[in-house]
Amino acid sequence: MAIPNTPNAPIVSFSPPQISSVEDTGLSQLWLQDLALKVMYFRGFINGTKLAEEMALPFSGVVDQLLTALKTEKLIEIKSSQSSGLGEGSYTYGITGAGMIRAREALDRSQYAGPAPVPFEVYNEAMRKQKTGRTAVTARSMRQLLSQLVISENAFQRLGPALNSGTSIFMYGPPGNGKTSIARAFGSLILTQSMYIPYALYLDGQVIKVYDAVSHKIAPEGPAGGASTGTTGNLRSNVRRDPRWIKIRRPFIVVGGELTLEGLDLVYDETHKFYEAPFQVKANGGILLIDDFGRQQVRPRDLLNRWIVPLENRIDFLTLHNGRKVEVPFDVLIVFSTNLPPKDLVDEAFLRRLRHKIEIGDPTYEEYREIFKRVAQDKRVEYNDQGLAYLLQEYYIKRNRKLRASHPRDLCDQILDISSYLSVQPVMSREMIDRAAQAYFVEL
Repeated sequence: MAIPNTPNAPIVSFSPPQISSVEDTGLSQLWLQDLALKVMYFRGFINGTKLAEEMALPFSGVVDQLLTALKTEKLIEIKSSQSSGLGEGSYTYGITGAGMIRAREALDRSQYAGPAPVPFEVYNEAMRKQKTGRTAVTARSMRQLLSQLVISENAFQRLGPALNSGTSIFMYGPPGNGKTSIARAFGSLILTQSMYIPYALYLDGQVIKVYDAVSHKIAPEGPAGGASTGTTGNLRSNVRRDPRWIKIRRPFIVVGGELTLEGLDLVYDETHKFYEAPFQVKANGGILLIDDFGRQQVRPRDLLNRWIVPLENRIDFLTLHNGRKVEVPFDVLIVFSTNLPPKDLVDEAFLRRLRHKIEIGDPTYEEYREIFKRVAQDKRVEYNDQGLAYLLQEYYIKRNRKLRASHPRDLCDQILDISSYLSVQPVMSREMIDRAAQAYFVEL
């Protein structure tokens, strides 16, 4: 599929700067020393280069300075100095008794022991710069993007401008007509574009984890990153740019019935004493799909009220466990997808704040035929118009049943199951259609 941007397209709006000293990190030396001690406490003996990788900091100029200070204070000691010509980075270090005491004190405050965080204000500025990094879609690229879907022309002409807006889309209509598939197609487009996010954030002595291996997909380094990391994309190495940032595909995150109001704010881990970023922060720069909207455990109105300020002002406010509120950019395309009637979910005031409202209705008979032909070809079911005409007459028209875009896929799957059991070819005969429809449809 030809799409107007490529996975390795350089990011010109933002690239993490080079760091060559502790001061460049924006963090205090004492805080970084505590982080190093916590990593060593959990890892046991560790060499300098590995410690730098664990902390996502350059060894030269940063981690070597931390180790020197910790050795001076007799909090760590060199266990092996057989360097193999690789310098101090290959020395093996161990934590001393005094270091154990300080590490436990640091762990009492927070058990976070991972990549060094980026100051919160630096993150905010980076998100603002990367807001302009998206590629706009055209009618031609939208045709390519949605080529696997059969959508009414009216809906199609409204989807492109909605995607380009980067703000909010409210998709509604009966179940099974492709709302989620359309949103996932949007996701496939932005996954061809990349951006930088930090592993974690630092705010008032607290750590907020941002990078999530489940939600974020690593992108290969290009010229904008200043280094190549091989095939794994692991950026925790001594590269020229700040390795606390990781290059990812622009995120596409899906939440459904599990979404709660608590999940939209900073989540504080009482045991480990650090925060997890909420869904919309992890989705910054990309798309957040709220699937099956209206079926969450909390009232739709409460969820909608939570979105009013971010949708209108493009900023969000997060709350620390001490009550302090902090501002964060809200650069997210929010897609609400629902099978429920809009009048049961939203009022006029909230609809006004949603930029694009798009109904994804039932397919016409001609669209249904096109979907069935495509699905049958893909699943290797022998298609014929006579079989489809029989299906439509007997199981739709006579029974006053609505057409759904998902029915062809499900009915073809039924035919495949039955033909496999009977050891016959999967064809659209009347007998096969009767058996498939009787197994699939339920009179409500």
